[in-house]
Amino acid sequence: MKKDKQRFSGNISIRNKKASFEYQFIDTYVAGIVLRGSEIKSIREGKASLQEAFCVFQRDEIYVKGMNISPYTESTYFNHEATRERKLLLNKKELKKLQANSAEKGLTLIPTKLFINPRGLAKLEIALAKGKKLYDKRESLKKKDQDRELRQLKI
Repeated sequence: MKKDKQRFSGNISIRNKKASFEYQFIDTYVAGIVLRGSEIKSIREGKASLQEAFCVFQRDEIYVKGMNISPYTESTYFNHEATRERKLLLNKKELKKLQANSAEKGLTLIPTKLFINPRGLAKLEIALAKGKKLYDKRESLKKKDQDRELRQLKI
């Protein structure tokens, strides 16, 4: 039993590194994803990308578009499309709150992290975010450089 949990949980954590540079996160949520069999196998191999992904509402449901999950190499002709829309699973309360907030000007929903929880289920962390201005990006770069220099001095 213990080996099965270790096999499923793994250390799969696919991050959208560009998102933290481009956006300021206001609130984060963890959502389940509706996947096909070959998609979860590709995610467990770490063959997914969140770089171009974004979330949209369609008929009171939330979908992620542009998330690239590479086709599973060992599957047959029943393989999945790499960038199809995938439904996200959230509570109704969270959906209503997100829909109201994302309707405000300047706020958007972006996926920040794709991971597999200890039960073996794929989860997607999404963030309600506001785009950064150019001067905000410069400030974050300065802070990043200063932190790096401090770490080097401590060593």
